[in-house]
Amino acid sequence: MNIYIDGIQTKVAPDETILEACRKAGADIPSMCYAAGAEHRPSCMVCMVRNEDSGQMLPSCSTYPTEGMKIDTSSEEVQQTRKLAVELLLSDHRADCEAPCTIACPSGLDIGEMLCQYDKGDFAKAKSILASAFSLTEIPCDSCKGPCEKVCRRGTVDAHVQIKAIVKEIAAMEDIPAEAKPELASKYSKELFSSRLGIFSPAEKARLKESVHSKSTCLHCACLAKDDCRLRDIATSLKIKTPRFGVSSLQPFKAAKHITAQLVYEPSKCIRCGLCVYNTNDGFTFSGRGFGMQVIIPEESYTNVTEDIAALCPTGALSLEH
Repeated sequence: MNIYIDGIQTKVAPDETILEACRKAGADIPSMCYAAGAEHRPSCMVCMVRNEDSGQMLPSCSTYPTEGMKIDTSSEEVQQTRKLAVELLLSDHRADCEAPCTIACPSGLDIGEMLCQYDKGDFAKAKSILASAFSLTEIPCDSCKGPCEKVCRRGTVDAHVQIKAIVKEIAAMEDIPAEAKPELASKYSKELFSSRLGIFSPAEKARLKESVHSKSTCLHCACLAKDDCRLRDIATSLKIKTPRFGVSSLQPFKAAKHITAQLVYEPSKCIRCGLCVYNTNDGFTFSGRGFGMQVIIPEESYTNVTEDIAALCPTGALSLEH
């Protein structure tokens, strides 16, 4: 069968979707609810293409080609349709890609990751992260006005994390080697899309104050999947800086569930693509209808889920702790 992809005649198999055919031909079509080899249903509408003859927009992940079909994958109209779909998904995605303190640090220190290792008691790794950003003999925090502490989300709950003091404490650990490891340096870039979880409700503040008692008092805002998130990658490629619809999700921050020892489910990051529902047997399921629909998993179903399901999740709602 022959079809035309962006004006180029291409031979395709009748049993492959337009998405598969276009990707094979080199067309870069994004998708959120599709994963090769996995069961899926079209829901995200990020993979839309246009039938040039009819003008109809089509979800390429579930539409099959017909002889002579002319597919537009890259016009301004198609790009704007995809951008709208992503912005709608982002309105359901209540999460911080990066910890606000990391974004604010003028020295590029990955403060969020450093505090994670500090709270785990892995002071060697925490010090290596510190050493990858600046010299430990001349700590810039001494002369810094502390924008990291001013944007700390813990400060909206009770009191901000004493980041500058913790940096000095880690730097002064003489029995811990200070070998800089470049791979541990902050990967944050202003070119990357970075979502925001919004303002805490009074009830949420009370819950966080009562439940989060880490050594540093850090809420650990940054997403575990920040470096491997399809939603973030696609939002970045579409040059989305601030979603036009804001964040309307009411899902609570840090209401995470440990499905296995390492597999964590955070409903506030879920965009309801259904990949975890369709690819687990008596595991995840949908609850409710319409805008109130959620993906849930009963505790009795935890044992039916394996950690490899995290690889299908496009947002970090399912991630592996490291």
